[in-house]
Amino acid sequence: MPDTRAPLQQDTQCCIAGGGPAGLVLGYLLARGGVRVTVLEKHDDFLRDFPGDTIHPSTLTVLQDLGLLEEFLALPHQEVGELTGEVYRQLVTLADFRHLPSARPFLVLVPQWDFLSFIAGHALRLPNFALRMGAHAYGVIEEAGRVAGVRFTELGEAREIRADLVVAADGRHTTLRGSAGLASVDEGAPIDVLWFRIARDALRHPARTGGVIQPGAMLVTLNRGDYWQCAFVIPKGALEGLQAHGIEAFRQRVADTAPFLAGEAAAALTNWNDVKLLRVQVSHMPRWYRDGLLCIGDAAHAMSPVGGVGINLAIQDAVAAANRLTRPLREGRLRTDDLAAVQRRRQWPARVAQRMQVA
Repeated sequence: MPDTRAPLQQDTQCCIAGGGPAGLVLGYLLARGGVRVTVLEKHDDFLRDFPGDTIHPSTLTVLQDLGLLEEFLALPHQEVGELTGEVYRQLVTLADFRHLPSARPFLVLVPQWDFLSFIAGHALRLPNFALRMGAHAYGVIEEAGRVAGVRFTELGEAREIRADLVVAADGRHTTLRGSAGLASVDEGAPIDVLWFRIARDALRHPARTGGVIQPGAMLVTLNRGDYWQCAFVIPKGALEGLQAHGIEAFRQRVADTAPFLAGEAAAALTNWNDVKLLRVQVSHMPRWYRDGLLCIGDAAHAMSPVGGVGINLAIQDAVAAANRLTRPLREGRLRTDDLAAVQRRRQWPARVAQRMQVA
């Protein structure tokens, strides 16, 4: 990534907190439409291990509409036309994307840092777009009963930026939502997920991406070429009990669930540092907005990893927001009704997906 710490403009038309998929795609679309945008990303780079690396056909269609698809598909990736799984030792098709009427009828597995770098790189070519890495948004500025900007820290200093619209795209642990006094409702997801990698032997292991379901166990295996990205589902709060029995017992449980991983699991799971806990949260905001502020993506509706739909719903939020807000922002006539319209457009698909995930 280039050095993005240019001198701070003191005001902008839209300030987006969060340089994830929702924030960067929205920033790119708004800037492309002539809106001045500043994106604040708290990390110094995108090189982090994200559990969600699944790009669905709907997002590929968005990239095609923007003229970016072929360049995106030139990045290293895996294409998945069909998801299969072993359910009680029987191989079944879980999803088949090959007949969808879309630009590319398959899933793409790509490291999320590559996707974010790709979108950011294109956005930075636009004169209206600014990206500030290492800028942690921690609160909103309120004036006359409306949100008028963002307070953030950068290089150890407290700073402020004013904006006609602030967008909270800072994820499920959003700081702006609470700062603005907006509520969120927890759906009570009953599971957590353990993420880990296991080396893949291309000669011995099946090429398919999918999973294994056995009585009392569920393991998702994403084929990433030379390794499996694995997600082992556990009851909410069960990690401490698993750790008490030792990594050897967990390693054996993985091997019992998916015998074809047994040999590699011994080398991959040597201690609990090899396993990362994803605390699954499913929540939604009754109201995504207030005057001067809009929440999108996981900030508005935190998703479970079930189905790998979170990134794609966040990007669809960004597209819907850009379609509705670009012209009012560019012309300086944004109204709260415009923000309400974004929620009306996107709330139903998000809630349906969440209910299916909880079920």
